[in-house]
Amino acid sequence: MSVRLGVNIDHVATVRQARATRDPEPVTAALMAQNAGAHGITVHLRGDRRHIQDRDVRLLKEVLSVPLNVECAASSEMLETLIPMRPDWVTLVPETREELTTQGGLDAIFLQAHLKPIIRELRTSDIRVSLFIDPIADQVTMANRLEADAVEFNTGVYSDLPRSADPKVELERIAKASRLAGKLGLRALAGHGLNLQNVRLIAAIPEIEELNIGHSIIGRAVLVGIDTAVREMINAIAEARS
Repeated sequence: MSVRLGVNIDHVATVRQARATRDPEPVTAALMAQNAGAHGITVHLRGDRRHIQDRDVRLLKEVLSVPLNVECAASSEMLETLIPMRPDWVTLVPETREELTTQGGLDAIFLQAHLKPIIRELRTSDIRVSLFIDPIADQVTMANRLEADAVEFNTGVYSDLPRSADPKVELERIAKASRLAGKLGLRALAGHGLNLQNVRLIAAIPEIEELNIGHSIIGRAVLVGIDTAVREMINAIAEARS
């Protein structure tokens, strides 16, 4: 089974919002990534709207032919905003205003009472739900009990390891959690901090179906263009399964 690539285009919007202008256009970037072979597009609609805006989500849903995945906080405000837009997927993530990017996974156990009606409402609206969690067995089990469709494993700890460090322990932790997800009928996804240098070991885990990667692809695209950056990542992922 090949691994799908979801391209996160948040940081195209970050550049746009730096000047509060129209360019660069995230929707154009998404279409270019799609044309380069991306299997999906991911955006994070934050409460403070620091990069992706509501209009971006509406337009992306209208023009994309690949699935649109919207990351967001588990809040009533986000439900009211996103349900009418009907993205294909919503990934619930932890979120604080102070963070530069998502830090750690969602604690589905601690938040189970809060998450249950949110997941139910999204699924009732025909929007599939993924939980961004750390690769911990109890978190996977709770995601299944909450009737999520998928879990996305936080690869931040793995990605932040020094180059001289042995990644074996963290890789096995992700692999075990992925196997459990598969046994429970959950789709296993992964992402956070992945790049061309470290993606292959994660992509080689058999149960992982999709990787969501943004910062490294958009950063690379500044130098070589979106088409080349996306194709390079697709090739690196494919090599891991060949």
